[in-house]
Amino acid sequence: MTIHATRRPRAGGSRRSAADDDGVADAPGSPDDAPGDPEVVARNICLRALTGAAKTRQQLAELLARKDVPDDAAAAVLDRLTEVGLIDDAAFARAWVSSRQAGRGLARRALGAELRAKGIEPEVAAAALEEVDPQDEWDAARRLVARRLPSMQRLDRQTAERRLIGMLARKGYGGGLASTVVREALDARPEEDDAGWDADVDLS
Repeated sequence: MTIHATRRPRAGGSRRSAADDDGVADAPGSPDDAPGDPEVVARNICLRALTGAAKTRQQLAELLARKDVPDDAAAAVLDRLTEVGLIDDAAFARAWVSSRQAGRGLARRALGAELRAKGIEPEVAAAALEEVDPQDEWDAARRLVARRLPSMQRLDRQTAERRLIGMLARKGYGGGLASTVVREALDARPEEDDAGWDADVDLS
């Protein structure tokens, strides 16, 4: 006699497990990993992506779209991950601003552009950018110029000034701040270095 194993239905007829409510992936090989359940597929894709580093909702949505996950399934999973705190665009924005401002010396304008590219809502980005102290921007700009200045000793002053201001502009600094910081740095150079600025050597 052949005995066929049967699977007892879960209470309420739902295929979701307790792990779903906690935002935790099911163990490998569980019934919920069966292909054809788009929400399970979407959830597992997101959890794997979040293992390495925090992601914004838009980044995960784009990832799910590339994996051909249906829009309704993607939205349901993204909503659930947001509810349990695994997606937190406000926390992501604050951490991103702090890291990039300190590590790369980026000004608020450049930081705002990066947050927009990652799908952060304008009001969320604005709140994160408010945490950047204006004095920190001035200090960061001065450090950037101080690091770059030694490599420009053979350039005439006008060329060095143009390049340094351009470097700060690419970091998101406004023209007024950039010009002030660069001129302060050039004026503060020792007198014996002045000849280097008058050599009129343009290596551009």
